[in-house]
Amino acid sequence: MFFGQKILRYKDEMEADLAKLVAIPSVCGPAEPGRPFGAESARALGAILKIADGMGLATKNVGNYAGHAEYGAGGDMAAVVTHVDVVPAGGGWDTDPFRLTRRGSLLFGRGAADDKGAAVVALYCLKALRDEKIPARRRIRAIFGAGEEIASNDLTMYFKSEPLPSMAFTPDSEYGICNREKGILRLNLRGGKPEGAVREFSAGSVLNAVPDSAGAVLRCGPERLAALSAAAEKAGAAFRLERTADGAKLSAKGKASHAMQPEKGVNAAAILLHLLAGVFPAEELGGFFAFLDRFIGTETDGASLGVRRSDAPSGPLTLNLGIVKAGGSGTCAGLDIRYPVTADGGAIFRKIRACAEQAGFEAELLQDTKPLYLPEQSPLISLLQDSYRTVTGRPAGLYATGGGTYARAIPGRAAAFGPFFPDEPDRRLHNTNENIDTDRFLVHAQICLEAVYRMATV
Repeated sequence: MFFGQKILRYKDEMEADLAKLVAIPSVCGPAEPGRPFGAESARALGAILKIADGMGLATKNVGNYAGHAEYGAGGDMAAVVTHVDVVPAGGGWDTDPFRLTRRGSLLFGRGAADDKGAAVVALYCLKALRDEKIPARRRIRAIFGAGEEIASNDLTMYFKSEPLPSMAFTPDSEYGICNREKGILRLNLRGGKPEGAVREFSAGSVLNAVPDSAGAVLRCGPERLAALSAAAEKAGAAFRLERTADGAKLSAKGKASHAMQPEKGVNAAAILLHLLAGVFPAEELGGFFAFLDRFIGTETDGASLGVRRSDAPSGPLTLNLGIVKAGGSGTCAGLDIRYPVTADGGAIFRKIRACAEQAGFEAELLQDTKPLYLPEQSPLISLLQDSYRTVTGRPAGLYATGGGTYARAIPGRAAAFGPFFPDEPDRRLHNTNENIDTDRFLVHAQICLEAVYRMATV
């Protein structure tokens, strides 16, 4: 029997505690005094630390940015890093997104897969060490961030007062081991108040998800309205037209997806803009919307903006039009770009800015998170590979991702590792009906405990 199997004795308790966390709608909100990501994010962090307190583990909350539970003593420290905030639920769920619901082996709920399930497992790994009275060579922490989904400074603030671990992994991706993470570039494009046919436009609430719905308020005459109605009808069920006194309201339904894989979704903002551009000439549509359709459109590779690139270690650049807003205060669009590990984020932004400025619009850089690369010869890689092989009997390969994980906050000492397996069906992260398969997830739990045990004892 390998040590990781000991976590199976806690499976009912883990599900019960996961239900407590899923019930907290911990979408990051406006900052409040002492709550940098709003009340619900802080409530979720407090809830998991309270569970840890009940286990007899040492805990600490660092300003509601992040917190930890800890087992063991000594100067050296290793960690498992997860997060307790979630993306907005969105519509179209078959269950209540904030009530953990079992259907067969599947557990549905916002955060069950990303990342509250993994957070609960990490905590129970420490409980297993404590219950078995394992003499640890180094302290082991389960660190819980509270602002991961908005790419916040949660871990930056945490590590201002807490030491960096000597090694760590974050179960917020897939197996095998992700030792290469693309750079993340986020930016806003801004124009003036809408002056053409499009008076209002709304799509998306976060940059790191493909928007699954979009709507526009249009002012147009009978001829354009007839053409718009015909175009919407021809395009199919994704579009819905409602006539108004001076034009129409037009909505589009797409399919949500994580921004690191925008090609797996259907961008409602992009398809709505494209339909409008096929009916209205650019001067009637409005310059900003014509620009978005011309230089972004339904592309996910940045080709028309002149930033398409790829490399062998990490693959192609991806681009997501995550937010489009227009109204009385002006027009704006938010982009999330994941760029290859050998590319230069600054050069990509300058190219986009030049394109925007030439058309008369502004580009504002919000974030340029540099790529991550952990060498294959790292002792951490060997430890994780051995843990995976012990539980599954199979080797754990290395791979690259467009996702951004907490491994970047611990450069050269961390990697993403689990919790999902490449052959699993879509767990619908950042989408409707998010879920985990408990049978497969318990395999992850064993791998996680095996790795934690080795970090504590090797």
